Amino acid sequence: MQKQTIPDWPIRRLAVLMFAMTLVAACGNDAKGGETSGTGSSGAEKVKVTAVTNWFAQAEHGGLYAALEKGFYEEAGLDMTIEPGGPQVSSTQIVASGKAQFGMGQADQILLARESGIPLVVIFASFETSPQGLMVHKEENIASPAELEGRNVYVANGASYWEYLKKAYNLQDVQEMAYTGSLAPFLADGKVAIQGYVTSEPYEMREQNVDVDFLLNADFGYNPYANVLFTTESYLKENPEIVKAFVNATAKGFDYFKEHYEEINPVIQKENPDMPLEKLNYAAEAMIPLVYGEEAQKSGVGRMTQERWDTLAQQMTEAGLLKEKSDVTQVFTNEFFE
Repeated sequence: MQKQTIPDWPIRRLAVLMFAMTLVAACGNDAKGGETSGTGSSGAEKVKVTAVTNWFAQAEHGGLYAALEKGFYEEAGLDMTIEPGGPQVSSTQIVASGKAQFGMGQADQILLARESGIPLVVIFASFETSPQGLMVHKEENIASPAELEGRNVYVANGASYWEYLKKAYNLQDVQEMAYTGSLAPFLADGKVAIQGYVTSEPYEMREQNVDVDFLLNADFGYNPYANVLFTTESYLKENPEIVKAFVNATAKGFDYFKEHYEEINPVIQKENPDMPLEKLNYAAEAMIPLVYGEEAQKSGVGRMTQERWDTLAQQMTEAGLLKEKSDVTQVFTNEFFE
């Protein structure tokens, strides 16, 4: 994963509120099914749809690129475009405005958006275990967030997971430092902790011969579904067959990527030439247990549980991130899986 100057995961409530009124109005203008393109090999017209990811092309998006490369979207009747995200790209705003049919974000981000009146619905969860956490120097022997007391911690402003960790571990004497996407502060000071993704930052440190430990947020109680795929309530209602086609082709793509990531990663690299192939392979290997874990083995990749969503909503409410606990039955759905 590229170093993020403005991560898409932590959402600032103020930014969401500023856009909420205009985005809600735009939701009613969703294209009904998108445009149709030329006929495919079967003779059936393909429906043009776009999925906006949460960052530049990377292994974490491997299921989508596998589905595109292997023709799974085309077989499902979709003329798919994958539009990479970036530091100035908000997938929630783009989808809510009707400029794209599908977007990628984080589960806590969707709860914040919905509370602000943006009617997004999650239809697929790429990661059943979040890859986000805090990286620390190995020689410090830090095994828990509780041991961060008295240290500088570089985190993005308004990060939901950090608000939860501070409350859950009663962190009173931690100096919060602004995360800019640079790992220079971490390299300069062996005492600090810095936010990151287990699929990315440890690789960067390995390349510089720096030994690290990684405190995965999921191991310490905060585990929102990650890289979730969503659409709007109106698009869902008006285009159920298209949503179903997208969901199942994407699931097929993730299943393919698990066993063939070395085939798909060069395709991803073409979309993001600055990403070394070795790093893509590292990320793919690191993400396998996070994407294809117990839930995926039991029910299939991408599916979600109400219990997980309820827990997240409760945690965010207790941390003061949500005004009131959401009715999560309106936030996600598994109904489009075959």
